[in-house]
Amino acid sequence: MEMTETEMLLKGYGVTTAEFFYRMPDYRNVLNSYVWQEYDIAPDHPKLFEFIEFWQRELEGPLHSVRFCHRKLIAPGEWRNVTGEFTLH
Repeated sequence: MEMTETEMLLKGYGVTTAEFFYRMPDYRNVLNSYVWQEYDIAPDHPKLFEFIEFWQRELEGPLHSVRFCHRKLIAPGEWRNVTGEFTLH
């Protein structure tokens, strides 16, 4: 069963954005880029490395380099349940 986005954020997942530089299959001297973004967990980044392995196994354009950044959007200590709401006129 897949976790919801909120459950993932509360368990420490954050957004990982990676830019892949790869060589064109027919023109090896030409570099192209591809941007990938997914919820992942730092510092191990299992989803990022899974995607890199997929790329190397299935795609023809060999990777030149990868650069990435990771940002946690919310932490368990920053979230609280709201039980009521007041409306001011």
